[in-house]
Amino acid sequence: MPFIHFDEAKEFAIAQAKAWIANQQPQIQVMLIADLFGKLRLILWACCELDKSKIEQDLATQCGAWWSDELLCIERLDPVTRKVYESGWEMARIDADEPRLRVLDRHRSRTAWFITKPVNPPWVAPRAGPPIIVFYSFKGGLGRSTLLASFAIQRAHLGERVCVLDFDLDSPGIGRLLSADAEGKTARWGVVDFLLERSPADAPLSDYYHRCDRVSGSGEIVVFPSGYMDEHYADKLARVDLEEAPEAHESGLWKLLSRVSKELKPHWILLDARTGISEPAGQLLSGIAHLHVLLGTTNDQSWQGLTLVLDRLGTARVLDDRSQAEVLLVQAMVPSGDLGKVAKTQFAGRADEEFDTRYYLADDEADQDCFWTVEDKDSQDAPHAPMPVDYDSKLANFGDIAEVTDALCSGPYPPIVERIVNRFLTEPEA
Repeated sequence: MPFIHFDEAKEFAIAQAKAWIANQQPQIQVMLIADLFGKLRLILWACCELDKSKIEQDLATQCGAWWSDELLCIERLDPVTRKVYESGWEMARIDADEPRLRVLDRHRSRTAWFITKPVNPPWVAPRAGPPIIVFYSFKGGLGRSTLLASFAIQRAHLGERVCVLDFDLDSPGIGRLLSADAEGKTARWGVVDFLLERSPADAPLSDYYHRCDRVSGSGEIVVFPSGYMDEHYADKLARVDLEEAPEAHESGLWKLLSRVSKELKPHWILLDARTGISEPAGQLLSGIAHLHVLLGTTNDQSWQGLTLVLDRLGTARVLDDRSQAEVLLVQAMVPSGDLGKVAKTQFAGRADEEFDTRYYLADDEADQDCFWTVEDKDSQDAPHAPMPVDYDSKLANFGDIAEVTDALCSGPYPPIVERIVNRFLTEPEA
């Protein structure tokens, strides 16, 4: 038979399983497992006398080398193996069209992108703790760290304490951008060290941060760099477990956020995320944040990445009967003049389409007090309504953040900060 790619085999197996379930008279449940090597197998919760020959033959013929030749009845398995598969059933993703089918995917890496358990922020903001805000862009070079720095500076100038955490671990930036002095001095240790050392009780939190006093005005900007960039950094990063579930109360991310909140009592916690489909981004986009600031452009590559994130923060949560995660969309690098007007129109139109498909619910599909629906789209603060940031050559190349503080506190930046702040003026229900 001709070669078949993994995703083709998996799609065929899902379709065959759904068709087979629909044709069975007894009530049955089926779990499709795609293991670490991509091998496919089916587990049945059903009477073992059912005729399974047709689906077995079809899967063997159409899935090629990806089919494991295993179609197992749970009743015939030994107790230990049965318990393993029953545990897998609880973790598996429910098919949107056939609730009796679940799909369990095993992965070697980036496991935080495939969490099936509910993930929520560690506290209700701002009542029980500061808002946690993630800044993310699928592609680099869009001004993500600059926007984060603008928010930190503006709120600090109002006398607030802002904590900034650099989770762009593979390509650190915000820690040095908001350095302790004009020469780029940072804390000797940072996020990587905290995650590696698991924050023992006798380790002072102050070891992992510095202050950026020269642009903080009457407030404070406390910065946790990713780590000190010396010959030891890559060695330490390679030892950090970035595959742990971010909702686990003992995870490094959860412990770091908790200690920052309790010990520093900031008004805001800002997280600079790694770009792309990276392990750090998977943790930060899991739902653990109160708000996700997503930057993009009209470029198709940018939207390909944003749609993956919208599926995760929108569709996947709705399928699990959870409200969508909060999102604010920013159109970055908008050109000047007529080109900029065209770009804004194109970006807004694409945002409307993608959010309709991947984020909003129809008015009659859910409790409108708990979910974002298409009826909410008329609001200027709706998640899909983009905030534009014009390209500014002054911010494309500068030596020290203090040189561009005025630019970061004017133009398009104050309206974005105001819109973020307004999200937290009305406290949500606990």
